[in-house]
Amino acid sequence: MTMGVYAGTVGTSMWVSEDGGEEWIRPYDNAGLYLESLVFSLTSQPYQGKDVLLGTSQGLYRWLGPQRKWEHIPSVLDGYPIWSLEQSPHDPNVLLAGVRPAALYRSEDGGRNWNRIPVEMAKTCIFVDQTRVTTILFDPVDPNLVWAGVEIDGVWRSRDGGQTWEKCCRNMVSEDIHGLCSTYESGQRKLFATTNKGLFVSRNNGETWQQILLDSPWQYTRTIVERPDNKGVMFVTNGNGPPGNSGKLFRSSDHGASWKVCDLPGTTNSTIWCVASHSSNPNLIYVCSNFGQMWRSEDGGDTWIKLQREFGELRSLLVRPLQ
Repeated sequence: MTMGVYAGTVGTSMWVSEDGGEEWIRPYDNAGLYLESLVFSLTSQPYQGKDVLLGTSQGLYRWLGPQRKWEHIPSVLDGYPIWSLEQSPHDPNVLLAGVRPAALYRSEDGGRNWNRIPVEMAKTCIFVDQTRVTTILFDPVDPNLVWAGVEIDGVWRSRDGGQTWEKCCRNMVSEDIHGLCSTYESGQRKLFATTNKGLFVSRNNGETWQQILLDSPWQYTRTIVERPDNKGVMFVTNGNGPPGNSGKLFRSSDHGASWKVCDLPGTTNSTIWCVASHSSNPNLIYVCSNFGQMWRSEDGGDTWIKLQREFGELRSLLVRPLQ
């Protein structure tokens, strides 16, 4: 099965590779997307859906693969930077979008229509001025349990599929949330959160949190994912801040109990930022740095090669079978 790789940049729009990352195209003739777009988020329904959806500073777009173009989806999201976009693994029609200033929107028809969720998150903060919903996580087992992370306003939890929300980040030393991931070990859920001050884990659905120290000179963490074949293999990205000038990728083979650094060839130029894979080929994994370097593993993360192509600032990465 041929996989497509999608890379969203800040300032040079969207790039697509159909050969594993060796060659890249940026559709521009009547492509429907401004060539200097700021692309913050990508999503694709992991098991059933065919669409690739794109969250930008200008609104929501859909990739029309055979036509090599992007289609704008007019909605109430127009005018909002869409920092996070997630499609439910339980229902391909259900999507959540997180914007700046921090707010959540829900679609129940595959992204055609959206309604704002009545939850009051902080709108301003230090460092980044306006808050933003940086990550959304549908629990892989319980369709009613959804999480959102806000930079900078903590972890939020919904117990009814995203209709109502409550804040749940007691005893976290930072509310600067970047990424969320849940894993199940012997039937028990563990929730992980990445922050500017390290990696945290909760074993009680976000009620309390414990910090996990990585073997790194920096504790800034950005993305955390579990390999889609759900073997307890997880990855977390790390570096010396945004954008930083150096970074590391860590891997766990025991549901996040311990972490070891991965050997990424070459010298990293910034914090390691994104990790992407797909359930149809879980051994194929892509990783990128904030300043556009990219690596590929074809054996589940045991070994890596550095791709020749480098981009500007990368903020989102997606892997999925080509249509």
